[in-house]
Amino acid sequence: MEKVAVVHYGEIGTKGKNREFFERKLIEAIRRKTAAKVRRKFGRIEVEYKEGLEKKLSKIPGIRYSGVGFKTNLNIEDIKKAALMTLPENFETFKVDTSRSNKNFPLNSIEVNREVGAFIVEKTGKKVDLTNPDVTVWIEICEKEAYVYSKRYEGVGGLPVGVAGGVVALISGGIDSPVAAFMVMKRGCEVVAVHFFNQTMHSPKVREKIIRLAEKLAEYQGKIKLYMVPFRDVQFEIINAVPPKLRMVVYRRSMMRMANLIAEREGCKAVITGDSLSQVASQTLDNINVVYSASRLAVLPPLIGMDKEEIVAYAKKIGTYEISILPYEDCCSFMVAQHPETRAKIEDVVKYESFEEIERKAVEESEILEVEG
Repeated sequence: MEKVAVVHYGEIGTKGKNREFFERKLIEAIRRKTAAKVRRKFGRIEVEYKEGLEKKLSKIPGIRYSGVGFKTNLNIEDIKKAALMTLPENFETFKVDTSRSNKNFPLNSIEVNREVGAFIVEKTGKKVDLTNPDVTVWIEICEKEAYVYSKRYEGVGGLPVGVAGGVVALISGGIDSPVAAFMVMKRGCEVVAVHFFNQTMHSPKVREKIIRLAEKLAEYQGKIKLYMVPFRDVQFEIINAVPPKLRMVVYRRSMMRMANLIAEREGCKAVITGDSLSQVASQTLDNINVVYSASRLAVLPPLIGMDKEEIVAYAKKIGTYEISILPYEDCCSFMVAQHPETRAKIEDVVKYESFEEIERKAVEESEILEVEG
């Protein structure tokens, strides 16, 4: 009898002929994250148990849930013993929940539930409660082995990082952009993070904050490349050339062009933003159209239809919220007019723009960090 984690995926199971490719990508991610022995089984993945494995598995995109318990022989007596061993110390009621993919096993699911349940009652004196039990014993009857566990951990879901290609994610230091980066990670994208900073106002604490956000995101991706792009010179050019009302739109178009340059370097296929429609002046439909038109690549805003409460809930769930709310002055705060343009027109913006050379210089002078979670 061996203590293991049995990993289940969701969407990967619908991939037909490509399923094996997705499974192998998930196995690679599990091996990198856990340094444990991993075995591919039909419809599930078996992982050698190590201390702290549960927490690591819960942060790997592609995993729907995992159960930590025991692997046994296809023998009802061994299954009963494993069920008893997996029970917690303190509980009053329980139920047994069996799934049987191996139809050659002599007992069906209901019969296994009854036999194992009766054994637990006999040995512990506890009661069965099929509606609201204190603990559930899950049993999976497979082709060559059975898995028995009472500890089940929800995962990220989605797809393994990397199966959809690379993207550049703009990380501002606020609440929204790290959530947007996480959302595309769980859709199979490998994120390259980009932060634009102003050396004249950003303290070491702000740099530390951005790195901490990248570290938190790296807990889900494995590791993440972070570009810290010096924005001071570009910012001053915009201040000198552009009327205050349009500065925010021009500033964001400049970010798009620099994000494209970084994407070209890194072989990325899209730019990710934390935009939520109409949340602030720069995120009206008119302004979004003007800003996104500066990008040669597709611009994906995963949060576009979410309100602030939904985004905050996600930030708390993935662990970025407490970092994001740390105070700092962002690089465009003094560029915002008291009444910024909310319906910008492209012809009113492009006539002020001639920043390509200085933008390229800023990208070339970026500090590039390899951040691990």
